[in-house]
Amino acid sequence: MKAVPLSYIARNLWVRRVTTLLTAGGMALVIYVFATVLMMSEGIRRTLVDTGQADNVIVLRKGAGAEINSGVGRGAAAIVESLPGIATDAEGRALFSKEPVVLNNLPKRGSGKPSNVTVRGTSELALQLRPKVKMLEGRMFRPGSSEIVTGRAIAEGFQGAGLGETLRFAGRDWLVVGVFDAGRSGFDSEIWGDSEQMMQAFRREAFSTLVFRLQDASQFEAVKAAIEADPRLQLEAKPEIRFYAEQSEALATFISILGTSLSVIFSIGAIVGAMITMFAAVASRIGEIGTLRALGFRRGAVLVAFLLEAMLLSLVGGLIGLAGAAFMQAVNISTTNFQTFAELAFQFQLTPAIAVKTLVFALFMGFVGGFIPAWRAARLKIVDCLRAA
Repeated sequence: MKAVPLSYIARNLWVRRVTTLLTAGGMALVIYVFATVLMMSEGIRRTLVDTGQADNVIVLRKGAGAEINSGVGRGAAAIVESLPGIATDAEGRALFSKEPVVLNNLPKRGSGKPSNVTVRGTSELALQLRPKVKMLEGRMFRPGSSEIVTGRAIAEGFQGAGLGETLRFAGRDWLVVGVFDAGRSGFDSEIWGDSEQMMQAFRREAFSTLVFRLQDASQFEAVKAAIEADPRLQLEAKPEIRFYAEQSEALATFISILGTSLSVIFSIGAIVGAMITMFAAVASRIGEIGTLRALGFRRGAVLVAFLLEAMLLSLVGGLIGLAGAAFMQAVNISTTNFQTFAELAFQFQLTPAIAVKTLVFALFMGFVGGFIPAWRAARLKIVDCLRAA
C-alpha cells in the first residue's frame, strides 16, 4: 500500500496553523497538568527517599507507622545499643542516636499562618549519621544546651527560625545557632536540638526512634532478627532508606491518583477539540481526498494520513505542555505529609520516565480524537469527493 508522504501531513497542519495552535494549546494545558502532577508525586518520593541513608538502620515500636507514633524506652534503647555490628567513629563512639521526634506549631514568614514542623532531638553524631547534611551557616548545637539548628526550608519559611533568631516552644527559648542544607531531603524541613534537652522540654519518657549505622550492611537481617525476636523490646528494625520511602507512599499516591483523574477529565475536552479540528480538516479537503484516491492511494493510506496528522497535532501540544511543566522544577513548594502531619518542602522532579509517559498520553489523545474523522475520510467515495470539489 502506497503511503501518503509525511511532508504532506505536516504541510496541512502548517496551512491551518491558527487552528493547529489553538487545538495544540488546549492539549498543552492538559499535558501541563498531567506532567506537573507526576512531577509533584516524584518530587515528594525523591525528597523522602533521599532522606534515608542506605547503611543506616532505624528502629521503631512495632506497628508504628511514623516516628511521631513510636516510643522506645531507655531500657530497650540500651539493649539495642549493646548489639554487635554497630559501626563506630574515629574516636571509638558508636554511631548510634536516640531520637525523640515531636511536632511543633510555628508561624510562617509573611503570612503568620501556623503550620506543623518536625522537631528532632539528636546528638553531636547526627552529621556523621547523615552525611548528606551540611552546615550552611553557623555551627552545630552544643550538647546539653538550649541551642538548635534548623533546616534550610525551615529557616527560610518560618518566623524566628533563621540564624541568630530565637524560637519559643515547649516552655523554653531556643537559640538558632546554625542552618543546615540536607540536599533537598526531608531533613530540610526539620529542627534539630540536643536529644536529652528535647526529652526534658517536651516531658517525654521515651525516645521516638533509634538510628544507627552498621559496620556491614549485609548484617542487617541478623540484627533485625535479634531485635524482633527479643520479647523485652517489642520493636522493629528497617533500613532507613526504606522507611522514608514508605513515608512518601500515601501522599505521593494520593496526588498521583487525584491529578491523573483530573487530567483524564480535562483530556476529554482536548480530545473533542482535536476531533472537531480534524472533522473540519476533512470537510475542507474533500477534493484533496478524492485526488489522493484517484492517484492510487488506498483507503488505508488516507486513514493513516489523517490519523498521523491528528497525532502530530497532539505531539506538538504535548511538547509545549511538557516544556511548560519543565519550568516547575525551579519552584520550591511545601505540603503536609499525611504520615507525619508535618510540613514537607520539596521540588518538582522531571524524569525521563515522566517525559515518556506524558508524550504517550498526548499521542493517545491525538489517536482517540483523530480516529473517527480519519475513518470518515477513508470511507469517502472517489466520485463523491471529485463531484464536491
